[in-house]
Amino acid sequence: MTSGANMLDPQSELEFFNQDNMEEISQLAALEMSREVIARKNSSTIALEKAYYPDSVYVMAANIFQGIQIEKSPDRVIIKYGNEPLPCWFQSEDESFQRLSYELAFSTLKYQDILETILIDSYIFPSTKIPDQLSSLIIVMLYDFQDRKFQPRVLPDNEESISEVQEVESLLNSFKTKLAAALARCRIKHDALSIYQILPETVRRQEQRASTLPLYAWINTGKISPEEVYSSLRRKGYNKVKSILHVDEKVFAVDQHCYDVLIFPSHLKKDLANIDLFKDYKLIFQDKSRSLAVHSVKALLNMDDDILMVNTGSWYTVAHMSILTNNNTSKIFVCGIQSPDKEPDVKKLFTKMGCQNIEILPETFVGIESKDHRLQNVKVILLLPRCSGLGVSNPVEFILNEHEDTSLLQDLSQGGPPKSKLQILVQQQYEQLAHAMKFTKVQAVVYCTCSVYTEENEAVVMKALECQTQGIKIQPYRLSPPVIPLCSLKEIQLSMDKFFRVEPSDVTNGCFLSILTRERDPSETVSVKDVLARAAAKGLLDGVDVGKSLKREKRRKKSKTSLPKASANDNNGVQMKITEFLNREGKLSTFRGEVLTVKTPLPPKTVSQVGTSSQVRKPGRPATNNTLVTTLMKTTCPPRPEERPTNLRRTRPEGRVIPLKSVEIALPPVMFPISSPQGVRAQIPANNFYYRLVGSKTAMPGYVPPSPPRRGEKSKESTPSSFLKHPKPWL
Repeated sequence: MTSGANMLDPQSELEFFNQDNMEEISQLAALEMSREVIARKNSSTIALEKAYYPDSVYVMAANIFQGIQIEKSPDRVIIKYGNEPLPCWFQSEDESFQRLSYELAFSTLKYQDILETILIDSYIFPSTKIPDQLSSLIIVMLYDFQDRKFQPRVLPDNEESISEVQEVESLLNSFKTKLAAALARCRIKHDALSIYQILPETVRRQEQRASTLPLYAWINTGKISPEEVYSSLRRKGYNKVKSILHVDEKVFAVDQHCYDVLIFPSHLKKDLANIDLFKDYKLIFQDKSRSLAVHSVKALLNMDDDILMVNTGSWYTVAHMSILTNNNTSKIFVCGIQSPDKEPDVKKLFTKMGCQNIEILPETFVGIESKDHRLQNVKVILLLPRCSGLGVSNPVEFILNEHEDTSLLQDLSQGGPPKSKLQILVQQQYEQLAHAMKFTKVQAVVYCTCSVYTEENEAVVMKALECQTQGIKIQPYRLSPPVIPLCSLKEIQLSMDKFFRVEPSDVTNGCFLSILTRERDPSETVSVKDVLARAAAKGLLDGVDVGKSLKREKRRKKSKTSLPKASANDNNGVQMKITEFLNREGKLSTFRGEVLTVKTPLPPKTVSQVGTSSQVRKPGRPATNNTLVTTLMKTTCPPRPEERPTNLRRTRPEGRVIPLKSVEIALPPVMFPISSPQGVRAQIPANNFYYRLVGSKTAMPGYVPPSPPRRGEKSKESTPSSFLKHPKPWL
């Protein structure tokens, strides 16, 4: 292994420095090391972890940086990073270890140009003989060295050391003064208080959002109910609140869009990771955009519809979809995994989480035929394409949780991908969406990204809709409005064009969601018999005799058709008059103070049998002739919801048909009988009128006295509530 003495050549160094410029360097170094960092970022890493990084974190971060570093043109290359990673004897699956390594590599990547300038300006390069494979370790450790303001690293006694790390650390300490002076000159050149202010504006905004971005976790309702989660969190000192903004205490809130998603302040990540709810997969950390996607799919499903998930990234997204469909008979198909050797581990994860309806397909999505026999019952496709990820505030968390490609870090460190790469991503997204729309049995496609670029969102969807294949037996797709609740005026405004958008902010990453559904085939009808047969085949009607239900329905239909029918002309005439009367009756609550006048010719002496409500008013005595009088009065009481005007042909309460007696309807002038009981007249409001059909007792034109009540029976006309309970007396 190369030693520190071989890497540093003192003779070579002296050629670049003399007594004159050393005085200037010392002054700049003293200024740099004594300054207060005014505009530093608010890091989410706790202070204990910021004190030092273990040697193993340096090595892993160096290997990550080597794979994502921004390559320069050959004529500008001074520092070469090699192709071979450093050997790392310490491999850990610990999430906190990986997070520290990725955060250090990503921070180094953001400042790559500045750090390389410092290394060259301080004459570490090319004055020292450093192997190319150690260049990534040097630049990663330099970032941490200047972040500690060039103070020595404090290591515990039991810390395991790595020889390469110790050699690089000795080199940087020997160049401490020159490194500090080079950093000071860099700040002066850019007129910046710190190197943080040299970053592009988009990167600085991203860091600011990442420092406050809360934690989102969904509840595994297959293992625990939401109420049990709330109770467990309260026992551990967490309080349920409506909002976690600007709260430094142990609190949580329920998300407004997804009922099974909880929100926690960002500073509680380490504390939450150690409680049993997360260790036992009862609560799972995940970006909210993925929860929005699976809940949109759930809202589009029938009980037995299957789902195809494409480019899911994190297996937690698949697990969430599985848990949401536990009560259905749905099956979830997932298009392949990037590393086939990890499939056994993935299946173990699903078993631990209680997922049983998942099938992993080895093919890529574009390699699956649209008529694949395995996918004949797939009705919804969830498409989560690779995107620029510019809506992501915390790229490290997103990559660790979603298992995204680390090249995303390279793009976000520069404020976004180059135009050439964006065009490649857009083309891939369009091809996948167009392929999803070719599956003839599929009824809906959910398209979701974490990008804020119109090219990756609206433009891709609209192009796919315009270029979709038209077929005689295939209904075209159309854009549908969001199926998740809109919780603010801003969300409503952003969704006016039927796209659901969440802009990047201090509380959430950016998200774009679009739902495409097939237009309904007007010729497609599903009978009750077919629905029951499908449900019985799925085992959803255990203990229910489907045959009896069908026979009962047939008898009901037969009884309906066996009733005597009036002539078509008579039937239509009466129905038109009754419908007109119903429509006018329904408008009385709005147009108060208006007396309705109805003029109608005498109908024929037969009337069709129409369905009525269970409240049928019988005359007190048999009518002596065929003349009925309709008394029109107004009422200020609006009709009850169940008594709203409807089409009488469709009204079949309790499956019975009550035929009406044939009557003749006459509409004489409205008048009150002089001989009416005073009690009745006193209880009729002066300004309220009420419609009633009263059986005729005499043949006197224009006058029908009410039938006297039976002995011991209270008159219904004298009951005030009768006017409210029977706003439609013909029913």
